[in-house]
Amino acid sequence: MTIMNFKDLFKKYKDVIPYIIFGVLTTVVNIAVYWLMAHPLEISVMPSTIIAWMAAVLFAYLTNRKWVFRSEANTAKAITKEVLSFFLCRLATGAVDCACMFVFVDILHLNDVVIKFMANILVVILNYVASKLFIFKRKKGN
Repeated sequence: MTIMNFKDLFKKYKDVIPYIIFGVLTTVVNIAVYWLMAHPLEISVMPSTIIAWMAAVLFAYLTNRKWVFRSEANTAKAITKEVLSFFLCRLATGAVDCACMFVFVDILHLNDVVIKFMANILVVILNYVASKLFIFKRKKGN
């Protein structure tokens, strides 16, 4: 692969590459905050999970806004709309994750780790599409 091919490939996937990097970091934030809440602070599982989810979504919003989709929203109204859209989308895909776990693990008794992994792949794809098409969409010509 030549340097020119690498540049073309990077240009083609300029949003996907940082999305994957910050997606991994968002997962780290989620797990680290959960562990901190559940273990040293001894907060029960569900509140720890919710706090970790909120921290991860906030981290994801800030990083996606700046480094992945390079948001052009610069007024209070535009930023508020963007934040609400982002959190509502993440809430919806969080529900998809929970629904997958409920149906495939609790009802069908499939392997929870395999289902969690597959559900997260679906959630990541849905989050990317929603972010690209609705939340951080660019004006024509940009």
